[in-house]
Amino acid sequence: MPTSFAVTWDYRCPFARNAHEHVLFGLESGADWEVTFLPFSLDQTHVEEGAPAVWEVPERYRGLLANLAGIVVRDRFPEQFRAAHLALFTARHDEGRDVRERQVVADVLDGAGLDGAAVLAEVDEGWPLEVLRDCHTDLVARLGVFGVPSFVTGDDAVFVRLMHRPQGDAKVAITTIDRVVDLLEGWPDLNEFKHARIPR
Repeated sequence: MPTSFAVTWDYRCPFARNAHEHVLFGLESGADWEVTFLPFSLDQTHVEEGAPAVWEVPERYRGLLANLAGIVVRDRFPEQFRAAHLALFTARHDEGRDVRERQVVADVLDGAGLDGAAVLAEVDEGWPLEVLRDCHTDLVARLGVFGVPSFVTGDDAVFVRLMHRPQGDAKVAITTIDRVVDLLEGWPDLNEFKHARIPR
């Protein structure tokens, strides 16, 4: 029976990039996982109390664009989601491209085998923003999720910072994610485990 879990993303976060590379490479390498990819807004987590939510004034938050494009690809072009998902993370974190810019996002999606302009046209229809709003608010209200990447199984969620990337090693990718999910499901008593210093 496959291992089922969900994992949140926001393309701005380097730790989300690390975790999602492990997940994506693990899946590509045959890991027996059923994964649900959940969008989350880091912009919304920084909105001051009493201020309008980002989905009420999206024009103020250019950083939403890549996430909204990711939602379109996930929901309309699921066969190409993994490639586009990795490409958007790569553009932001490895290539230093500004994924707040429409042309940049369109070019990244074109490079991943999609029609970038068509994806952005779907973003402009507004429904991806509603999906982001509903997913984000549900995760916060139901599970207390506060950041990315958060791994979710059942009614539990855990925020994880992985310090390494798989670097093309399938065993590393699969072992890493299996360990995260095993801790989440098998040892819920472990609430926090954080190194005082990060070896460099």
